[in-house]
Amino acid sequence: MGRTTSEGRAATRTRILEATATVLGRCGHSKLNLSDVAAQAGVSRPTLYTFFASKDELLDAFNTHELELLSDEITAATVGLVGKQRLDAALGVMVDIHQSRRLRRMVDMEPHQVLTQMSRALPTMFALFRPAFEGAVSEPDVATTAAVRIGICHYLVPATDDSQLLAQLRLATYGSIIEAA
Repeated sequence: MGRTTSEGRAATRTRILEATATVLGRCGHSKLNLSDVAAQAGVSRPTLYTFFASKDELLDAFNTHELELLSDEITAATVGLVGKQRLDAALGVMVDIHQSRRLRRMVDMEPHQVLTQMSRALPTMFALFRPAFEGAVSEPDVATTAAVRIGICHYLVPATDDSQLLAQLRLATYGSIIEAA
């Protein structure tokens, strides 16, 4: 049997984490089954266990993976932009997250679990988005907090019109835009 390359291991790990999102969307946290994740990822259960020793370890890694993806997305969207363009790019990322509805079904399946996660996610989301607001608005802490809370509210209680999210985010943040000299 050939040796597994580090790139191959990284690809398998990523495939497992992406499969976790699919299974979570279908079953929720409490009914997440590692056999289902392994099957969704196209790996054996022993292979999954070489990466993640337990369901909790897999979920921790999944959360970290999702935050890394979000951080990369924010950075890519805002790099080289300033002022209103930077702010709009960051708000656009928030709207994209909402529109992806990646794990939306979990709100209906496990509302307590989602609310618990959201309360822990607020400071993390703030930390991820705040750099994009820095230098674009006069009150980055206030604007970032408002935008993150509005985004989470739309996740928990979706509007019938997705365009409302961007309009509300702009209303909450544009009042503190730093105008270019």
